[in-house]
Amino acid sequence: MPTRLAALPHRHVLTLPTETSAVRLARETAEQALTEWGIGLRHPTVGPALLILSELVTNSVRHAAALSPQITVIYAAGRDCLAFAVHDRHPYRPPLYASVTGTAEGGLGTVMELVLGLGGTAVIRADADGGGKGIWITLPL
Repeated sequence: MPTRLAALPHRHVLTLPTETSAVRLARETAEQALTEWGIGLRHPTVGPALLILSELVTNSVRHAAALSPQITVIYAAGRDCLAFAVHDRHPYRPPLYASVTGTAEGGLGTVMELVLGLGGTAVIRADADGGGKGIWITLPL
């Protein structure tokens, strides 16, 4: 990806309780941010990006709620790049690229198929204390 995440001019951070309503709120916030940033909701990357975001938030709600009462969603964009992350305080880091071998967990197989199909990247960044992680998705626009 040619654009460095730190260089992306548009950013928004949303912290939500780890509850099922977080999925809808994260998606609605993404739609609002993208519109404000001049990225049309009909752009071919946006629909899959919203599905990826929904799956990641759903996974945090399902699997991290016991240890993480909140999740944080970070949205970022630039002229040629859309990025977002879902962060929770559960230490488990699922193998993102397991979908290539057919061993992906939950919705991560779908997430990775979409990310790779769009020419994007995915990475898990562990918190410094090892007690949580953020899953970062970067997609070209």
